[in-house]
This record gives sequence, C-alpha cells and structure tokens, in this order.
Amino acid sequence: MGDVAAPTEWAAPLRPAGENGFGVYFRVPLSERAKNVSYIIHKGDEKDLPDDQALDLTTLGNETWRVAATEGYLLPQPSARGADADLSKAAAHWIDRDTVVWKVEPSPSLHRSLAFSAKGDIAYAKGDLTGDLRIIRLTPGTLTDAQKAKWPHLAAYAAFTVDPRDTDLIAGALRGQVVAVERDASGALLTATGVQLPGVLDDVYAKAAGAELGPAAHGDSRLSVWAPTARKVELALYRDAAGTGRTVHEMRRDEATGVWSVRGPASWKGRYYTFLVTVYAPAAGKIVTNEVTDPYSLSLAADSVRSQIVDLSDRSLTPAGWSSLPKPKAVPQSAASIYELHVRDFSASDASVPAAQRGTYAAFAGDGAGMKELRGLAEDGLTHVHLLPVFDMATVPERKADRSEPGCDLASMPADSEEQQACVMRTAAKDSFNWGYDPFHYTVPEGSYASDPDGSGRIKEFRGMVAGLNGAGLRVVMDVVYNHTHAAGQDPTSVLDRIVPGYYHRLLDDGTVATSTCCANTAPEHAMMGKLVVDSIVTWAKQYKVDGFRFDLMGHHPKENILAVRKALDGLTLARDCVDGKSIILYGEGWNFGEVANDARFTQATQLNMAGTGIGTFSDRLRDAVRGGSPFDADPRVQGFGSGLAGAPNGSPANGTAEQQRARLLGYQDLIKVGLTGNLRDYTFTASSGRQVKGAEVDYNGSPAGYTASPGEVVTYVDAHDNETLFDALAYKLPQPTSMADRVRMQSLSLATAVLGQGTSFVHAGSERLRSKSLDRNSFDSGDWFNRLLWDCSQGNGFGAGLPPKTDNEDKWAYARPLLADPALSPDCAAIGSARAAYGELLKIRSSSPAFSLGSAAEVQRRLSFPTSGTAETPGVVTMHLDASGVDPHWKSITVVFNATPSEQPQTVAVLKGAQVTLHPVQTAGDDAAVKRSAFDSTTGTLTVPARTVAVFVQP
Repeated sequence: MGDVAAPTEWAAPLRPAGENGFGVYFRVPLSERAKNVSYIIHKGDEKDLPDDQALDLTTLGNETWRVAATEGYLLPQPSARGADADLSKAAAHWIDRDTVVWKVEPSPSLHRSLAFSAKGDIAYAKGDLTGDLRIIRLTPGTLTDAQKAKWPHLAAYAAFTVDPRDTDLIAGALRGQVVAVERDASGALLTATGVQLPGVLDDVYAKAAGAELGPAAHGDSRLSVWAPTARKVELALYRDAAGTGRTVHEMRRDEATGVWSVRGPASWKGRYYTFLVTVYAPAAGKIVTNEVTDPYSLSLAADSVRSQIVDLSDRSLTPAGWSSLPKPKAVPQSAASIYELHVRDFSASDASVPAAQRGTYAAFAGDGAGMKELRGLAEDGLTHVHLLPVFDMATVPERKADRSEPGCDLASMPADSEEQQACVMRTAAKDSFNWGYDPFHYTVPEGSYASDPDGSGRIKEFRGMVAGLNGAGLRVVMDVVYNHTHAAGQDPTSVLDRIVPGYYHRLLDDGTVATSTCCANTAPEHAMMGKLVVDSIVTWAKQYKVDGFRFDLMGHHPKENILAVRKALDGLTLARDCVDGKSIILYGEGWNFGEVANDARFTQATQLNMAGTGIGTFSDRLRDAVRGGSPFDADPRVQGFGSGLAGAPNGSPANGTAEQQRARLLGYQDLIKVGLTGNLRDYTFTASSGRQVKGAEVDYNGSPAGYTASPGEVVTYVDAHDNETLFDALAYKLPQPTSMADRVRMQSLSLATAVLGQGTSFVHAGSERLRSKSLDRNSFDSGDWFNRLLWDCSQGNGFGAGLPPKTDNEDKWAYARPLLADPALSPDCAAIGSARAAYGELLKIRSSSPAFSLGSAAEVQRRLSFPTSGTAETPGVVTMHLDASGVDPHWKSITVVFNATPSEQPQTVAVLKGAQVTLHPVQTAGDDAAVKRSAFDSTTGTLTVPARTVAVFVQP
C-alpha cells in the first residue's frame, strides 16, 4: 500500500460501503494523486491474487472494478472501440493557463485530463499510457467571448478548465511532455494526443515580451535566449569559427520570463557560440539536447554553424562615413518608384566588375556597369532599390569552394534545347544562386554575398552596399520573409523549433506544421514570434539604415503584427537613433489563402484589411488586366490590354470569341482605371458599362477591384521576380510575327500603367531593358544562367537561353519551343536602348509633377478623371486626365492617353476644348519618333495618339 490517508490493516479488511445494481462497493481513503497502490481481494479465508496488483489511480481515475469469477480481468478495460492514442499528433490546445480546447464531444460521463512527464517518456502500450507521468485534472468549461475572438478557429471546440487544485503543476508540465487524455466512466483510455502549447506559454511567460534577447554589449558580454520549455540550457563557447576550443557555461533561468541568460567578460566579444538546449521535442518523441545557434544572432560562422558575439556599434564594423551617411531625400510612399533587384543577379554577369566582387555586396560600392545604370535610373526619377532577401538563407553554400556551377558550354547550345536546363539543374542544389526565400537567421546578412562568410566581415560589406546605393541617389528596401522558415522540427537548419518546439510555427488541427507558404509556416500571432519580427526589423532599420521593408506573404501575418512593426519604426528618431523611422516605407504581399484565409485565425494583413493603415500591398488587379489572364493559366497565351487583346489576336481558343474578347477588354480597362487611381475603394467614376461605380464595385474574380483608403496603400506593377518577366509574357501572348519594334512599344505601354498611376510604382530589374529569363516562370533555383541581368546589350536580354527548367515549366514547353527558336524574338541593342529610354522618360514624367502622387483619396477624386470612359469608350484605349492646378507650378492639367491598339486613335476631352495643349517636354525631347506624331485639335479638344503609344499632354 502507498500514499493512503488511513492505511487499512490486513487483519481488519475493508467492509462493503454499500450495494448498487452492479454489486457491492468499497471506499478506500486515499490521499490526493495517490499512486503505486496495491490491493488483495479475499474470498473468505482465501486470497484472490490478481497477476497485476498495481493501481495507479492518477491514470485510472477514482473507480476500479473487479469482475467476480472472471480470471485476470481488472477494470477499467480498453474501450471496445480501441483507444485512439497517436502521441505523434497534437490535437488538443492549451490556450491559456486555465483553459484547454479540444475537438471532442462534450459528455458528462467521460473524463478528460492532461498527463505530463518530466522525463518525456509517456507512451502508449497495451491499451493504456505508460511512463512516469502525473495528472492535471480538467473539468468541462466554456470559452469566453474574448477567448473565442482570440482563437476563432477553435471557437466551436469543447473547452475544459484546469482544476484550481492543479495549477501549481502547470510550470513543471510545460517543461516536459504533455498529453491530453480522455477516459470513459470506468477509466478506460479512449483518446490520447499531444497538446499544442503556444497559448499557455504566451500566458504564463507574458513578461518575456519585454526581454532583451540575443547578444548584448554592456561593457561585458551578455547572451539571452527564450526557452521556457527547456529542462536546461548551456552556452557552448568556441575559440574560432572552425569550432575549436569549446567550453561549456551554465545559463541561468528567469522563472517569470522563461529566458535563460549568461554574462561573460568583454573578452568574449568576437567568440563563436551555440546553445545546448535540453528539451522535450515532439518531433523526436523524447527529451533531447540540441546544439543550436541563436535565433537572435547578429553574426555567424560560414554556413551558419555557429553564432558570433558582436557589438554592431563597433566602429570596426562600419565603412567610412557610416555614422554620418547622407540619405537621399525621403518621399511619401505614394510617390515611391521601386526597382526590384537580386544581389547576385546585379553583378554576377557583369564583366565590368572585378571577378572577386561579382555577385557580392561589394559590387554596389564599385563603379561597374550596373551601378552606372542605377545612377542613371535615379537621375530619371527612381527612388528605391528593393533587394530580394539578403538575410542569412539556408540553401546556398556560403564558401565559394563548396559550390558547384554548371560544367556545360551553355552558350553554345540551341536556343530551344532541353540541355541547358538539365545541366543547370544538376548543380542547382549546390550552386551560387537562390532567390533566398528560405530563412535561416533573420537578422544576419547572407554570407554567400560576402568576400568572407566567416564572421563579421559581412556586416561591414552589407553596410557598404547600403552606402553605395544611397550614394547613387537610391534608398534601400529589404525583402523580408518572416512568414516561414526553411525547416522545422529536428532538421539541422531548424533554429526556432529546436529551442522551443511547437511554439514558433503555426500548427494545424492535428499538430503538424502548416506549409501553405511553401515551407514551415511561422506563427507571428504568437507573442514571441511577433516580437522576433519587430525586433529584427528594428535592428535592420537602426543598425543597417534600411529605408523600407517588403513583407513576403504578408497576409500570413496578423494585421496587428505589421502595425506593431509600423509603430516601432515610427518611434525611431534621428536625434536618438540616427534614423527617421517615419520615412521608412512598408509594403507586402497581401494575398489571402491557406489555413489563415478569410481571417480564420486572426485579422490578416491582406489587401482589403490593410486599408487605412498607410502600409502598401501589391495589386494583382492591374497586373492581370495589362498582361491578360492570370499567372496560373494552362494556356499562357491569354491576352490582356498590353499584350494584344486590343486588335492583335494570337489565335488561341483560350481568348474566346470576338465578342467575349471585346467584353473582357472593356472589363480590363475598368480594372486599369481603378489601378491608376491607386486602387481606391471609394473612388467614383463612369465604368465602360456607362454606370457610375465605386472602385470597390468593379469586379476582380469575385473580389473588389478597389480596396485601398489612400493611394499610397497600393504597389502597382506588371512584373516581378515571380512568374514570367514582362518580356516573356508578351512573347507568349503577342502574335509571334509581331515586330520587335512593336514588342518594345507594348513593353513600354505596359510599364506606363504602373509608372503613371497614383500609388507606389514597382518594376522588376531589367524590365526597362526587355529582360528575359527564357520563359522561366519560377526562376528561384534556376542558377545564374536563366537569371542573368545583362547590362551589356551586345549580350542580348537572356531570351533563347534554352527551354526553362522542367519542374515548373514543362507543361509550357510546347508553347515555348517555337518562340525560343525564333531569332526575331531576340532584341538587339537598338531595341534594348529604345526600351530603356522609354522607361527613363516615364520616370522623368512621373517625378516631374506632384499630380502623379496626389497622396489622398479626396485629392484623387477631385483631380483625376477618365473623360472618355463610358459606353462609347474605345476598346484598347484608356484616357486619364489630371487637374494639376494648384499642385503643379508648371501645368494646369496633364492628360495621359494609353493607346494599346495597332492603329492611331482620337480621344476627345471636352474640358480641353479651346485650351493650349502640347506633348510633354520630356517626350518632345525624347528619342521616340512615333509619340512626336501625337496631335491636339484645340477646336474640338481632340487628342490623337499613334498606335501602341502612351502620350502625355500638358496644359500650361
């Protein structure tokens, strides 16, 4: 016997306490949580000794039944249906210290509890749980309205309340294995599953949100890591990047925050380190000790194998003049013109850059052809360069010697060959190229772009890149990917999940990690993941002087998290932080999909939800209208406003009948008009149907075309790193015989819809010079060959580099072969020069007048109109009129005509009748002879514009 309140005497056995319909019953006075209890049943003077005399009442409940005359049967027995006990899953949710939520049927006859083991040894065998476990009792409860609002995807689940007598067990339970248990009235096991802990961790360790994490310099060296579920955390300190001279140091746990910390002498600065985290890992099903880098790392050894202790304020880590770096003048987000660029693309193929600097940060501090082009674009009116991910990524070997590049003579192969892509793919996993959307450490510059990936040199070189771009007249935007990590669980590249397993990632109902973003989705709705996002962004802004951030798949973030980023940045000042945080721009992909779609778990940072925040989202509305169809069409020849739908059919049945094409074209024109306003939801205009509509009333695949509250909340574009480049899309969609001169014109016209509208203008690097990726729609791992950015026009534009990689493009090869084999589709220097000049003129026109960035919905409504819109509007022509009086010192009005048709088109604008109107001086002085043929008849107010031309008219 053990743990009984009043031990019975063998000489005086218990007497029946009563009788019910099943037989007699006995009451045994036991202490709370009694276990290791044994029993003997007497038959007269004989003892009936069962094979198993142990009773663990913490597992079996308070009732135990022995069936008379039945050998060896001790109730509770396994359920007749068998226990559902998959401990590799986690279907129960501990959402705060008092509440567990579980998708089970409410039943007063069933008992639910939490079993936990500090040893992590709970298992299922022979119909029941085994292991050194303890029990937290649960009673049926209900969710409050506040809980339902915080956990909407769990609102319909059964709720259970932690028994107040067991609250002292919570902290210990969280540092071990936790299992939710369901038993029937007899105590038989029905269900057992793992438990999702993020909610209760956020509740119990709420004070951690204010903790300083990572390496901190205060005259000595202090390291802190949040690991509330860990049994033990130690610091492994290394002498150098190679990992020699390891010493292990104890870290101290703060019980209120779950933060472990250690303080060492100043001599630790520059040393490398990891954490040794002893923790229960569901992915391993046991207690493990993980050696893992710091999620708040600021510097790393090559290939991210160890973190490094650094002080980012150390002068040795800054280029000359860093402390007083002059910034290009800030512009409102509604006036920004952004150029999306990849660090390696920028110089990897540029012979004017020293070989050792190609594909690196250092190329931006030099004077190669690419930097000359960027300076020229800045002079034309470009304001920002947006860098694809430059934080530490998991997929590129950081030491050049460890990389493998294609060994084939790619340039010698036929333009439509399968061989180039096959050769490139053989080394793709180990070559120098990846877009970088595979985060490893969020707050360290990527090492493969540095001259030496070991240690802090990458910090100084990254800052040198920022300084070089700022010196060229361009502010710097950083592409950030906090919505997922490269891996989760016990994977070697999983940092967050090996420190606090099951916390930093978003889990589905069964506890598996959601992967709707491509990879292991993070959960910024959890307090400490949200904190990591904010802390990391502030570090990039303060320590690296980054001028803007673009959030990858921002719709997978809570709106609240992105607003917290905005608030934190707004608090940075020049006087205190040497940064004007309010000048930093924010935008992202506000797509609505996956397990969070339609605000299933929180209010998302999606297109419609971000209205009124001043934070931008990319608009697919104008993009699809100009290009035609969508990026996901089975037939890539679906045409749009800028790709031949207006008078240049390509013969694809996907475009429908002539009547259908006309209707679709007019619908596209309405989408473009809304796009030109900055996608304003409340902007009122006359649609092609003749009706007065608001932007939100124009349909886009069942969603409102207009969704912003102010024009600065939209990022307008027609191509980006995703999907085919604009040139490649036009290659698919324009009739193949279309001349190169006309292809250039349609390229420029398409770009003009993004440049001359209200809101942020965005272009993919090289589109201004007809950049091609040889029809590759997803070049994230397609190597340097398919991603070439060629500043030397004599090398072409990248078209005809072979069939694009099979994995993402094979279903389009039948369309691609004849195009790639056609030499007429490869532009010469004249064509590339013409395209570049046209884009430069568009930038100059945009930046020449405040009328192209009016800033508010009210001003756009008052000053911007579409005077030829309605039932009589010309299919293939959009005319936009801007009342510039009072905002532009030079012009009373500006009128832009986008003529996408293959013929000259007249447009009568009544308000211009009798006015003095001329072609914009930039176009008058430009190289395009066709636009100079544009004319104006003052008598009628008629503007006449040549085929495939964007003409801008001004009224002095």
